[in-house]
Amino acid sequence: MKISETTRRHHVRNTIGYASDTADAKWLLIAPFMPTFKRLGRKRTTDLRQVVAAIFYMASCRCQWRMLAKDFPPPSTVQGYFHLWPR
Repeated sequence: MKISETTRRHHVRNTIGYASDTADAKWLLIAPFMPTFKRLGRKRTTDLRQVVAAIFYMASCRCQWRMLAKDFPPPSTVQGYFHLWPR
């Protein structure tokens, strides 16, 4: 199957990543549902896009929390957001 030049532009990756990574267009759909910064407490240092990518990665490869690739935030951080977001 040959990919046309028009379609190829939509699938270009500027960085090396995983198949579970979200494209910019998809992230723009997900981002409004992410929690906003809290006024009190410590400032968030974790990139929520990386947390979402880690959860998608785990869903696609069916790995355990401790087997999460080192490119993602720490497994305890990803697991904490995973359990917090359904609320």
